[in-house]
Amino acid sequence: QVQLVESGGGSVQAGGSLRLSCAASVSIYGNKCMAWFRQAPGKEREGVAAIPTITGSTFGSTLYADSVKGRFTISQGNARTWSLQMNSLNPEDTAMYYCAVRAGGCGRTIGRSDYNNWGQGTQVTVAS
Repeated sequence: QVQLVESGGGSVQAGGSLRLSCAASVSIYGNKCMAWFRQAPGKEREGVAAIPTITGSTFGSTLYADSVKGRFTISQGNARTWSLQMNSLNPEDTAMYYCAVRAGGCGRTIGRSDYNNWGQGTQVTVAS
């Protein structure tokens, strides 16, 4: 089982930026999808962004939730790391953010049930 560790969360004012990072314990080989989810108190976990990868190289189009398009950018560092650059943050972005991996590419939606490897999460709090 691949271990995933998130970092980079924190507290910011509305309009600010944060960069989240996810590091896997081993290189992720083959056709996979690296993704970010978030879960706010009392709400279900939702997909935020996803990037398809084949052993360290981005392969295909990224996916974003409508609520973050134009503000968040997902990118891959190497076969073990990926990041989420979050700009123009607003209080509705406050949540625990999780990175996750699934096999077989990203598909067309960022569905929670498709992912079987999860990190422990990093908290993002945006003050108004």
